[in-house]
Amino acid sequence: MHRAYLVGAGSGLLALFALASTPAAASPCTNLQTLNLVHTTITSATDVTGGTFTPPGAAPITGLPPFCRVTATLTPTADSNIKIEVWLPENNWNGRFLGTGGGGFQGVITYSELAIGIQTGYATANTDLGTGTAGCNPLFCGSDGNQGNQLAAAFGDPATPSTGLFGHPERIKDFGYRAIHLMTVRGKEVVKAFYPQGANRAYFAGCSTGGQNALMEAQRFPRDYDGIVAGAAAFNRTHLHMGALSLWQDAHASATRFILPAQMPVINKAVIAQCVGQDGGAKTDQFLTDPRDCRFDPKVLQCKGGEVPPACLTPDQVTTMRNYYVGTVDPVTKEIVVPGVALGAETDNVLALGLVLSEELPEPAFDGLFYWVYGASFGIPTSPTNFANFDFHHDIKTVDTQLEAVLNATSTDLSEFREHGGKLLMYHGWADPLLPSQESINYFNALVRDGRGFAQPARFGLDDPALRETQSYARLFMAPGMYHCSGGPGPNTFDALTPLVNWVEKGVAPETILATKFVNDTPAQGVQMTRPLCLFPKVAKYNGSGSTSVAANFTCVADEHDFNEMPAPQYGP
Repeated sequence: MHRAYLVGAGSGLLALFALASTPAAASPCTNLQTLNLVHTTITSATDVTGGTFTPPGAAPITGLPPFCRVTATLTPTADSNIKIEVWLPENNWNGRFLGTGGGGFQGVITYSELAIGIQTGYATANTDLGTGTAGCNPLFCGSDGNQGNQLAAAFGDPATPSTGLFGHPERIKDFGYRAIHLMTVRGKEVVKAFYPQGANRAYFAGCSTGGQNALMEAQRFPRDYDGIVAGAAAFNRTHLHMGALSLWQDAHASATRFILPAQMPVINKAVIAQCVGQDGGAKTDQFLTDPRDCRFDPKVLQCKGGEVPPACLTPDQVTTMRNYYVGTVDPVTKEIVVPGVALGAETDNVLALGLVLSEELPEPAFDGLFYWVYGASFGIPTSPTNFANFDFHHDIKTVDTQLEAVLNATSTDLSEFREHGGKLLMYHGWADPLLPSQESINYFNALVRDGRGFAQPARFGLDDPALRETQSYARLFMAPGMYHCSGGPGPNTFDALTPLVNWVEKGVAPETILATKFVNDTPAQGVQMTRPLCLFPKVAKYNGSGSTSVAANFTCVADEHDFNEMPAPQYGP
């Protein structure tokens, strides 16, 4: 689903596993095996010098510089079991520490992040967030078992029921905020022990759960990092999982509510045809630059005369799609709990983790969070509260009471992070089918709103003092046509870390980030197009001449104020 800072390269939810290397003769690396750190057991310290690291069941990671691989287990509480790895370039270290995130419930080390980090000169760390010991993997951390569903099994759903972190409050804290902080503290200590001196700067980069980790670090541990990249941040954790649960319930309300995979491209084509070019970009784009400018009712695709699906939608399918765009709503108060998915995010690609995947699974992929509250009963259809009957009026409070304070990174108080010179760079794909792209805008707008002292959001122009003040330490870039952290029809590969480093170390704040779309999303097949990602709230507009595949032919311009769907105040910014 992502590379946390070189976006568009792989999948955090489909994270790789790695083989342990064979211990070698004593060296500065192997000497780290005796390093004594608080609540830490160094389980291995080995030199990896062959240029290749081969994860089991996956292709080798090649092109690696010689590095020292350190693995450790952290036990801050009796019930904690946090795995971390720190990879240390043995030559050409750039003097910086890089913490990296993963996806979903994690449960594994994301080796692709470690590899990219050392390839670009960083001493790099990653963690399983302490959920691996409970049998969790990126998509599942509690479930009723895959019930024989092949797709569920392929995505890692265990064959037998599990309760994830139910009954383990300390492991929930590890997942929510403690593991990533301790990975950072212990990782820096390993760096200091290996090199002549410690890191002179520290950065963090993550997307999805990694984005949640990023904002949690800025809020709870503001001095851990000098600069933070937060992509498609799952910061409003409990409510985002409710959104996924609501989506599953809605699509499974009856067999007639299902959207066929073949219908998703039909819907997307209709959305693009109606709205492309109205929001900046170019009229030839196959994606929307700012979907908030689009007005589309799926009823225009309702079957007429002799038409039949998948070329059109039945009335029940129209209802499914309308609800998809509206989001999760309290059925009694009609308040928004989670915004809906943006127009233009319709896809039949199950790896994009959207509606099609949700429909194909016997229960929601991300409902493990509710097993942490209700235990095994959440997977039993006859239980008072289960994945099929969760009540979005009565049951939200039960979940929030237990988990909200630990998991939700919704605070907008970044004063200490800002005061020590910290910089935050956020990004989000406009075509994200999993995590509503409006959420990142809502968080950024809340930073601006709080800077103005307003209780409610207000319109602001580019010359608004509160906006300029917020952008002095926090900047947001929306990526048109990008799915959840990577992929999608738009330019979806870009380097967000280098602009952040230049901002922190040279005082050069990024105004644009160059994004690339490779042919078939494969760099070896060549560049299909480039496009500037603009500093929010600006949008990229075609200059009117030259190829629309070349970024230089677009200019970032002021956008009119657009309505951004927000949850009710009690459900987050």
